Amino acid sequence: MSVLLVIPARYASSRYPAKPLAMLKGAGGVSRSLIERSWRAACEVRGVDRVVVATDDDRIKNAAASFGAEVVMTSVDCANGTERCAEAHAALGGGYDIVVNLQGDAPLTPHWFVESLVEGLKGDSDAGIATPVLRCDGSTLNSLLADRKAGRVGGTTAVFATNHSALYFSKEVVPFTSKTYDDAETTPVFHHVGVYAYRPAALASYPTWPVGPLEQLEGLEQLRFMENNHMVLCVEVDAKGRQFWEMNNPEDVPKIEAMMGEMGLE
Repeated sequence: MSVLLVIPARYASSRYPAKPLAMLKGAGGVSRSLIERSWRAACEVRGVDRVVVATDDDRIKNAAASFGAEVVMTSVDCANGTERCAEAHAALGGGYDIVVNLQGDAPLTPHWFVESLVEGLKGDSDAGIATPVLRCDGSTLNSLLADRKAGRVGGTTAVFATNHSALYFSKEVVPFTSKTYDDAETTPVFHHVGVYAYRPAALASYPTWPVGPLEQLEGLEQLRFMENNHMVLCVEVDAKGRQFWEMNNPEDVPKIEAMMGEMGLE
């Protein structure tokens, strides 16, 4: 099955303007932009036929072209990454069996997360979309709780049924647990990893659906599939000791740089 990987990137973010061009220093002291680090992560994924950056901004286009990325220009009217992926797939003439959305704010995404995601979607004919979830250890859960206590919108959590179909995604920490966990302790909370794999029919339908109340309240694009009665498959992935965090706020820069330093990522 042919796989297109799209990295949607927009300049005008309300929470973090110009985020794709923010610089991140790696373990060796070399600074690279967030969009370049996301593209480098995408290029490590096995089984992908094509990697493109999809943007509506010439500044991101020029930055991406400078490090060798293929760029697809998309409309400023795209409300989120899924709509931008749908437009990019159409602009490229369609024809791919699976389209992957590797959001440009997750440069620490290991290649095996995406590979597991694609395999999960291939193996479940009922799902039109799949997304990875990662069981939190105490350290990650405590970081999520600290963000919420400080009034920051941080990572997203997910709850799902026994068949791994999503029940809900939230920027609140769900499910609630009153227990305090040590850093290395296993918790019942799953961190949603901001990557999606779509079947083309589901992806093409997405922009035609109105924004529902849950998507509007949470600001989470995947809820539109659920509000329109489409199964979202949650694929549990294994961190294998690798740290993971998304860049949602300027305060995340030192956290991600520290993680790259600890993991020896250039």
